[in-house]
Amino acid sequence: MTDHRKDRPWLIRTYAGHSTAEASNALYRDNLAKGQTGLSVAFDLPTQTGYDSDHILAKGEVGKVGVPVSHLGDMRALFDGIPLAQMNTSMTINATAPWLLALYIAVAEEQGADLASLAGTVQNDLIKEYLSRGTYICPPKPSLRMIGDVAEYCYTHVPKWNPMNVCSYHLQEAGATPEQELAFALATAIAVLDELRPRVKAEDFSAIVGRISFFVNAGIRFVTEMCKMRAFCELWDEICRERYGVEEEKFRRFRYGVQVNSLGLTEQQPENNVYRILIEMLAVTLSKRARARAVQLPAWNEALGLPRPWDQQWSMRMQQILAHETDLLEFEDLFDGNPAVDAKVASLKEAARHELSTIESMGGAIEAIDYMKGRLVESNAARIGRIERGETVVVGVNRWTEAEPSPLVGEDGGIMTVDPEVEREQISRLDAWRATRDSVAVAKALSALRAAALAGDNIMPASIAAAKAGVTTGEWATEIRAAHGEYRGPTGISPARSNETEGLDEIREAVDAVSVRLGRRLSLLVGKPGLDGHSNGAEQIAYRARDCGMEIDYQGIRLTPTQLIEAAQANRAHVIGLSILSGSHLPLVESFMRDMKEAGLGEIPVIVGGIIPDDDAERLKSFGVTKVYTPKDFALNAIMMDIVELADARPAAE
Repeated sequence: MTDHRKDRPWLIRTYAGHSTAEASNALYRDNLAKGQTGLSVAFDLPTQTGYDSDHILAKGEVGKVGVPVSHLGDMRALFDGIPLAQMNTSMTINATAPWLLALYIAVAEEQGADLASLAGTVQNDLIKEYLSRGTYICPPKPSLRMIGDVAEYCYTHVPKWNPMNVCSYHLQEAGATPEQELAFALATAIAVLDELRPRVKAEDFSAIVGRISFFVNAGIRFVTEMCKMRAFCELWDEICRERYGVEEEKFRRFRYGVQVNSLGLTEQQPENNVYRILIEMLAVTLSKRARARAVQLPAWNEALGLPRPWDQQWSMRMQQILAHETDLLEFEDLFDGNPAVDAKVASLKEAARHELSTIESMGGAIEAIDYMKGRLVESNAARIGRIERGETVVVGVNRWTEAEPSPLVGEDGGIMTVDPEVEREQISRLDAWRATRDSVAVAKALSALRAAALAGDNIMPASIAAAKAGVTTGEWATEIRAAHGEYRGPTGISPARSNETEGLDEIREAVDAVSVRLGRRLSLLVGKPGLDGHSNGAEQIAYRARDCGMEIDYQGIRLTPTQLIEAAQANRAHVIGLSILSGSHLPLVESFMRDMKEAGLGEIPVIVGGIIPDDDAERLKSFGVTKVYTPKDFALNAIMMDIVELADARPAAE
């Protein structure tokens, strides 16, 4: 039976930002004119990791995966002509969340907005950064304190703002099963609420709980994913009631936004991704009781590179058709009382409770980071193994691979490219900003920020004052690093082999034979130059190579060419593997190969993996790269044999 009160549709967003603040502003205004109802801001990697655009680690990364915001002037330009008091803005930012929110507040105040009217979300989930995305700055405990600073400040000053978006999206991207995604995300939320409880009055705590939101992933197994969302709602209600004593139902409501799964988008037959995206959207919209508050969809071509405005428009139209042309919003929940759904939800909840109990026994999410990271790497290895063996069917990848060329991929390669001049122009604007600001006011603001961080005070007031004084993103993060120290996250790669043996015997024999000829164990160095923290591919190469018997030196993420070269020299690497998924492969690899030759290591074969168009792959080979791998190269054992052959071509007894 239909409900005469048709539900309001969810917020319709596209995750966007590129090149410059001015270009991103034009894109936002265009999307809003097309019917988008909320903004979702993507920041570039230097901004996410607390570096100014002219830092050595920012080289090649400026404006690639999002918009660079180095100071208040950039934030002004980003929202020029967009009244923030009337907007619902989601900012996907974590390590520098206090700073970007401070800049946003400063711009809103310049516009004359009442802070109490500001609505939106700042992701501010540092714990998942240690597990999956890698844009952390500080160690876990001070990071947790800063999450609390933002939540405490927002509750007092910006009450409509969601100060923390527990992000399980990247957990699934890193290989999490539905049960692990449930447990790890809820463990994160528990850690944050435990941090916040002593900071606020007891009578205010329920309202604080009600401001915590979630950002989830919806994969292709859409029935399981829909059941996962119902399990999320029920488990969160249970935790709020039983652990925190929250009585009011409105404060126990599981509020979430979603980006459907990008991991499953394929480079092969990319037009099929349109169907995948639609099916995955159904998982978070069909069940009224577990429906997303906001939905943003990737574009069909994100496995190829940066989507163009038309590609994003197509994904937005998909949402609008479901929300406004169908009758979905006219009905109550379609799945209440369904025995199959109830059984699956119960199974997911039981498994998630077991995993939560394990994490609690370790002292909670902060203490269990190494454990959770290891579990994700193992789960991802199992997922990739099932695809390799054909147990999990991926259309166009391991079945029905013969196809006509995609008519959607035109002469531009089907993607948008960022002008290399963007970085130079951004640095020029940054230099001009520094030259015209009040240096005395900047020094005073940085001193106050440093004092607040060292004293353990809430850093939001000092951050807002620093934003207004003209402090830059890199300067803010430098003070935070000085107060709390740098951090290198766990890799999830243990020295011990896994139990996986299928198909590895031949490779292990080849590794042993080459190792004997070389006079020592075949050594593979794996690392990620630049700021890209998407480490899943590098981890799986290291994981499989270890199981094949190679000596693995996995250097992790965010490395300069110098650091990687020093590691290659220290460990006498036979082969070097670089992973870059940010689109910055050309400048980073060119610099690395030049430095390798200057260091006298030009004879070491270098292989590169990433989202790399064919023309770029040829350019990488012209720099001296031996082999290039992209997402279509899903057969890891074939890559392992390539590495063995490259090592076998090296001189013996070095």
